[in-house]
Amino acid sequence: MSWGIELWDQFDNLEKHTQWGIDILEKYIKFVKERTEIELSYAKQLRNLSKKYQPKKNSKEEEEYRYTACKAFLSTLNEMNDYAGQHEVISENMTSQIIVELARYVQELKQERKSHFHDGRKAQQHIETCWKQLESSKRRFERDCKEADRAQQYFEKMDADINVTKADVEKARQQAQTRHQMAEESKADYSSVLQKFNHEQHEYYHTHIPNIFQKIQEMEERRIVRIGESVKTYAELDRQVIPIIGKCLDGIVKAAESIDPKNDSQLVVEAYKSGFEPPGDIEFEDYTQPMKRTVSDNSLSNSRGEGKSELKFGGKSKGKLWPFIKKNKLMSLLTSPHQPPPPPPASASPSAVPNGPQSPKQQKEPLSHRFNEFMTSKPKIHCFRSLKRGLSLKLGATPEDFSNLPPEQRRKKLQQKVDELNKEIQKEMDQRDAITKMKDVYLKNPQMGDPSSLDHKLAEVSQNIEKLRLEAQKFEAWLAEVEGRLPARSDQARRQSGMYETQNAPSVNNCAQDRESPDGSYTEEQSQESEVKVLATDFDDEFDDEEPLPAIGTCKALYTFEGQNEGTISVVEGETLYVIEEDKGDGWTRIRRNEDEEGYVPTSYVEVYLDKNAKGAKTYI
Repeated sequence: MSWGIELWDQFDNLEKHTQWGIDILEKYIKFVKERTEIELSYAKQLRNLSKKYQPKKNSKEEEEYRYTACKAFLSTLNEMNDYAGQHEVISENMTSQIIVELARYVQELKQERKSHFHDGRKAQQHIETCWKQLESSKRRFERDCKEADRAQQYFEKMDADINVTKADVEKARQQAQTRHQMAEESKADYSSVLQKFNHEQHEYYHTHIPNIFQKIQEMEERRIVRIGESVKTYAELDRQVIPIIGKCLDGIVKAAESIDPKNDSQLVVEAYKSGFEPPGDIEFEDYTQPMKRTVSDNSLSNSRGEGKSELKFGGKSKGKLWPFIKKNKLMSLLTSPHQPPPPPPASASPSAVPNGPQSPKQQKEPLSHRFNEFMTSKPKIHCFRSLKRGLSLKLGATPEDFSNLPPEQRRKKLQQKVDELNKEIQKEMDQRDAITKMKDVYLKNPQMGDPSSLDHKLAEVSQNIEKLRLEAQKFEAWLAEVEGRLPARSDQARRQSGMYETQNAPSVNNCAQDRESPDGSYTEEQSQESEVKVLATDFDDEFDDEEPLPAIGTCKALYTFEGQNEGTISVVEGETLYVIEEDKGDGWTRIRRNEDEEGYVPTSYVEVYLDKNAKGAKTYI
């Protein structure tokens, strides 16, 4: 089967068909190009998706990825990132192996097709020219023959006419001969041109056109084969990444199988275990004798003078004891000074005001009494945010020994700090060893450098190591103290009502000694700062949008008071301030200087002027 034989007269149709073939090839190139764009877009979206859900560095999310379920999710994100990379590989390979190659081949195909059809048109023009020559020779031969016949007829007519002279007859005869001679010449020329045309036509239809059409057929078949190869390559490029994509999916499956619920549960215990023990039973308080209430070791409060532990509201482990207490009222109760106010000075002179701590013999008001008073009084709607602002000046930053944390969490933080310091020590020791070796090299080869130039650096590194060791020893001492107090490590360090007992504590301690040990760690009675911080953390979200406590009146300071104890505020004689909470019978009045400064002052130190509309308005002098 040959186009030159079968399609010898279909030059125009073959031209259209080959152009259609090139259009099909260009359409396929466009299809593959759009596929690569889709692969790139898909890969980009997968990478963005993986990046979006990656944990942020130095954030709480990064700590959450300790759990096996979160690790499996993180592995999934990483595998999806690799999965996206394979789609980028598909796009790159299709671009280089299909689009670029086919684009170059299309240009070559267009040039080849143009050359073949140019030769075909050239052959067509040649045969058309031969045909025109044949037609011209034929018409001239026909015309000469007709003129020779007319000349012969005219000669015969003249020869038969007796009235025509002999000269006219001779002239007609010569003219007839001339015309016959021209006709013979035209006949010979026509015959020659006809033979030539027949030869050219035979060559055109049996040699030139078949050869040209055969080349066009081969070109078209090569194009078809090339499309087939490209389609096969298209599939193979997809097939090549299937094993790697399978490994990505296997990695996701493996990550899913690595999820260990028991391990995650243990991590939750390690993350949130406080180290406290559940509170003991609260013993019965006999209210039949109002002035002589019996207070047990596990009641709401005990005397500090007896050296026993006092139940704290601030600890997180005790938060569930008071689900019925209004939080603002509770905070107001807890942050007020837990000791009687000092008496007013005998003299009005500011220098004569006694502001020192109270005598250890003075008993603070029992916390149970404050609690009972609170339960019987009508609660007010207070703003925790304003309370937190008032306390923020006293709370300060996190203690260096993490004494604001529960025992177990404190132990973990201290252990982490010790490990970090040990790493830094090891790093400095490695640096010292390197400097020492360099100094030895300089000693052996003075031309390489001055050994004494390293002495300053060596001394600096040694000093850093000593500082880090002292720091590590300090944290190790705190860590040893915490580990010695944990119940699982020492039977003598049992806590009562969720707080630590002070080791070897005397039977009588003052307020400051009971709240905090010399190193600032957890003691039998935790500091109010820690309690308020815990409550501030617990309730911050719930009270973040409330308004500050409203002022219910004003007051004027009668004496200067230096607020050295926690929860108090300093005032100067003659200063005017706002009253935000009346004296509840404990001798303290809560006042505010501005939005960030508020606290308690002895009621006897101020003259209070409540608003007329305030309930129970009265003046304290």
